[in-house]
Amino acid sequence: MNFNNFTIKSQEAVQASQQIAESSGHQSIETAHLLKGMIQTDETLIPFLLKKVSADPDKIIAGVNKLIDALPKVTGGRIYFSDDAGKLFNQAASLAKTLGDEFISMEHLFLVMIA
Repeated sequence: MNFNNFTIKSQEAVQASQQIAESSGHQSIETAHLLKGMIQTDETLIPFLLKKVSADPDKIIAGVNKLIDALPKVTGGRIYFSDDAGKLFNQAASLAKTLGDEFISMEHLFLVMIA
């Protein structure tokens, strides 16, 4: 995946997800890390979209934190994107292309995530 095709905000979210995984002692970056990274990067977009579909952002964030806390911890090793995260990136790239967008945005990532 070429992260140069991501918007600045989506690149920041991916970087945040890596930091979240590392600080949590996780070897693989999962979609839960990415969602938390997206929320941390732009504290208005994801909560706004969740409210639009009548979801409680606080409950979603609490659920994401529980998912992250439940992941196995490891020491050492190289950090990598999980298969699910890789698929999400590929699907977001396809969605962006279908919509005629040049870059993969946070919205593309989130739409694929909730699909």
